[in-house]
Amino acid sequence: MDIRLMKFLRKPNFFGANDIKPWHHFLFWSVYFIFNTFRWSFIHDNFLLSLHTNIIGFPIHMFLAYLNAYYLMPKFIYNKKYIQYTLFIIAALILMLLVKFNLTYCLVSKDVMPESSEIIDRLTIGFAVQSMIGEVYVISFFTAIKLTVDWIRESSKLHDLEKRQLKTELRFLRSQVSPHFFFNTLNNIYSLTLEKSDQAPEVILKLSELMRYLLYATKKQRQDLTSEINCIRNYIDLERIRFDDSLKIDMNISGDLTNCKIPPMLLIPLIENCFKHGANKNIGEMKIKIDVKVEDGFMDFKVSNSIPLVNTEYVYPVKRGGIGLSNVKKRLELGYDKNDYELKIFEKDKMFNVVLKLKVV
Repeated sequence: MDIRLMKFLRKPNFFGANDIKPWHHFLFWSVYFIFNTFRWSFIHDNFLLSLHTNIIGFPIHMFLAYLNAYYLMPKFIYNKKYIQYTLFIIAALILMLLVKFNLTYCLVSKDVMPESSEIIDRLTIGFAVQSMIGEVYVISFFTAIKLTVDWIRESSKLHDLEKRQLKTELRFLRSQVSPHFFFNTLNNIYSLTLEKSDQAPEVILKLSELMRYLLYATKKQRQDLTSEINCIRNYIDLERIRFDDSLKIDMNISGDLTNCKIPPMLLIPLIENCFKHGANKNIGEMKIKIDVKVEDGFMDFKVSNSIPLVNTEYVYPVKRGGIGLSNVKKRLELGYDKNDYELKIFEKDKMFNVVLKLKVV
């Protein structure tokens, strides 16, 4: 049993839950009493006899059922004290057997077992076995219902908790963009202002737009794909400032982006990795190619960057659990069904490639 469910069931709550009222218990026992009374009246062919025996028997049923479900099981079973539980339940059954026999004998009939072929006016093994089996049946039936209700309620609570945790985690993942990018951009702006460059106002504007997108877009579960593409453009333009003509960026967009939705900041980590693990470590010509194609409700996104030449044994960070790609993987797993996306990562022709096919409508 789930440890969280066991802890929950141990809580002292006689009626089981705030959403289970006393009248639910009353309704259950009333229906069970009526059913059992009519059932035994057909067996005995005596309605009054069945009514009287059930009036005596049902308080015993209820006492044992509540004793087991709300005291014995939480105290012994959930704490793995099985021997103590067994001894207590046997003692309770024996006690209730004596009470039932004497009440039936004194108040209803000298024949305590009318379904038998002979008159039973004493405590026999047959009467004891049949009575105990009946009590065990009622106890098991009631306990099974209680455990089922508790499990459903606890599962609902866990589901709600997981949803809240999921929203929190997705919000955190959406907001993850390397702080180094902002530090580098601010340093570039500082250098441009010292040089009194005409680029400074434009760079500040693009950084402002990007930060505004980060602040407000991450509050949404889905964002317009066009807004995400504009964010990528601003990001690329800001990164261009750091590199000279050795950086070649080719970006192609095709298809109808209208009404296409995508989790905000999902693609930025893929672009960021190209600069963080590609351009920053490359001493030769650096190429980045970005292709976005929307067709039949799916977006095909491909980003490629040339593998750095500074170290021939360079291994792309994703193989060591790079933050950017692991971020994207986690968000896809949390936010999409398996049939709604496909992520491929591979090297080909001295280029590192990330290909994402994603449902966008």
